[in-house]
Amino acid sequence: MRRRPHVRRLVLADFRSYAALDAALDGSMIVLTGDNGAGKTNVLEAVSLLTLGRGLRRADLADCARLHGTGGWAVSAEIIDGDHHVQLGTGIEPPCNGEAPPRRYRIDRAPVGSARAFADHIRVVWLTPAMDGLFAGPPGERRRFLDRLVLAVDSGHGARVNGLERALRNRNRQLGEPNPDRVWLDATEREVAELGVAVIAARHETIARLGALVAAQRDDTSPFPWAQMALSGELEEQIASQPALAVEQRYRQLLRDGRRRDAAAGRTLVGPHTCDFVVHHGPKQAPAALSSTGEQKALLTGLVVAHARLVAELSGIAPIMLMDEIAAHFDAARRERLFADLAGLGGQVWLSGADHQAFASLADRASLLAVRDGQVTRLIA
Repeated sequence: MRRRPHVRRLVLADFRSYAALDAALDGSMIVLTGDNGAGKTNVLEAVSLLTLGRGLRRADLADCARLHGTGGWAVSAEIIDGDHHVQLGTGIEPPCNGEAPPRRYRIDRAPVGSARAFADHIRVVWLTPAMDGLFAGPPGERRRFLDRLVLAVDSGHGARVNGLERALRNRNRQLGEPNPDRVWLDATEREVAELGVAVIAARHETIARLGALVAAQRDDTSPFPWAQMALSGELEEQIASQPALAVEQRYRQLLRDGRRRDAAAGRTLVGPHTCDFVVHHGPKQAPAALSSTGEQKALLTGLVVAHARLVAELSGIAPIMLMDEIAAHFDAARRERLFADLAGLGGQVWLSGADHQAFASLADRASLLAVRDGQVTRLIA
């Protein structure tokens, strides 16, 4: 039986624009409305920090602290999942002696090592306006988006990606030395290849699973077109047809052969850190980057909703969906279809927008909240 965790209480302290917030919540759909800059996205960001990674803004920890506050901040949420109650919390203490404090994590007020422990209780998926240019933007943004998709279904992926980045920095540093030690360089390249192929394999598996789900649930009448997805890159193409060990050996050979070139460039020029996440508009059989702005937004929305279905299928937990400023981009018919699709996921959905009228049809099935001056209050329709 699929679990359906909901946030029933959200408490913020010195977080972004909120000196203090204690919001009691009810219902499976939460709608936040208010002027631009009122703090709607800050609330969604707080919820997004209850999962792996740096939240929907990918912000540095210190940037989450309230201006003119202590420099520390805290986010706490009471989660209800049927008869099960749990409190999740995260934050940082105020800086001490100029040193940046580590991020803390708690479950029922008891310390835990990382947000990986939160994944036993909730999963969170989001879509923000900052992602609108994803398909036409640089490959690095698409890789980060893809890694976020993978992380939501594979909690170990973040550690692999971080480990690969450290190993690549180590290799680049060694190549920059006048006479690098070949033994140490061989060992470093072995680590790069092992981690790199593990990252590629995880990405490939997630795309394959997501593509299969999209194909199985394909609806050509939907205003949110289905997506075709692939990874570009020599190693990425090999992982689909060759054993991981063979791809790893190939990567080690590429690294060895490219030492002089990479030393001259000052960076490693081949590997999963250079691949691209390629998306096509399925019904039109055209690259997503060549679609109109509206088509790209609809395609991205459909992809994120499909990913939420995959998260629920693989984890057994219906994810909490955060959709920031979503209503302004679509006409009434598309909004209603989106609301129905989100409700069909079975998890709690958080929506935000400046115009409360865009959510008028949800008045009898959602909690409508007004955000203003660091306060969240019930909106009277």
